[in-house]
Amino acid sequence: MNSLREGLREYLDLRRSLGFKMREAGRLLLQFIDFMEARQAEYICNGLAVEWSQRPSVQPAEWARRLCFVRGFARYRSATDSRTEIPPVSLLPHRSTRARPHLYTEQEVINLMDAALKLPVTWPSTPLRPWVFYCLIGLLSVTGMRIGEAMSLELDDVDIDNAILTIRGAKQGRSRLVPIHATTCAVLAEYLRRREQFFGHPVSSYVFVSGRGTRLDMGRVHRVFYALSRATGLRAEGASKGPRLHDFRHRFAVEVLTRWYRSGEDAWRLLPLLSTYLGHVYVVGTYWYLSGSPELMAQAMARFERRWGGSS
Repeated sequence: MNSLREGLREYLDLRRSLGFKMREAGRLLLQFIDFMEARQAEYICNGLAVEWSQRPSVQPAEWARRLCFVRGFARYRSATDSRTEIPPVSLLPHRSTRARPHLYTEQEVINLMDAALKLPVTWPSTPLRPWVFYCLIGLLSVTGMRIGEAMSLELDDVDIDNAILTIRGAKQGRSRLVPIHATTCAVLAEYLRRREQFFGHPVSSYVFVSGRGTRLDMGRVHRVFYALSRATGLRAEGASKGPRLHDFRHRFAVEVLTRWYRSGEDAWRLLPLLSTYLGHVYVVGTYWYLSGSPELMAQAMARFERRWGGSS
């Protein structure tokens, strides 16, 4: 029988071979193995799993998340070590809540993009920087891409001639094709022209780059977005919460669903198409958007009443 550390290596290799990235889970489970070895424990037991999960410096939601990682590994380990205890779901329960999305209006998106074009262009900024954020925000709003997907786009992933973006290595390592409108192609083409003109020599292959030609830093992107949000009145000065970049994805999904309802389409039948476009692994992940907008709920109820209102 191999050790817990060897078993964890095999578990992570298996999960990653199935497309799961396991970055955070892998990091925390290595800490769990260190903890178990310090206790000279040869197998997983509920008591030690809970003790490791309940770090005093973190919130109960984090306790539940850490124990969930252990639970997954314990299920795998139990196949080769019958002594393994699998922590039940009732241990350290926590019901997570999803952040309420901000559904951007068309004018709010325009305001953000206009503000992006007014970003400083003098040192340490560059004349390309306003176009980077103008194009990035616009792309998120019209494609529903995840921010990480947009920032991972490489030049070879952008097919202007055929109006197609290739999203690689999304959740669980899946890739997909995202068709884009001609107007989006025009903005992307203009940005890429300016990008090439600004550098004049080969730089990073990523579409959205810094002034040095390197891949954009996620933290910097969020800081610029917060500044644009404050400049346009979407976020109060010094506020810790407000509209997020991820909310562009919600806006896109709600816009599509609302358009289908208004045109009399069967949104439930078409939902798998939207799910595929957004890159959801399961269509149930797309159902959540149906409750994300009062107008959507009203449209759904109206359709329901038209369909069944006359029945008795």
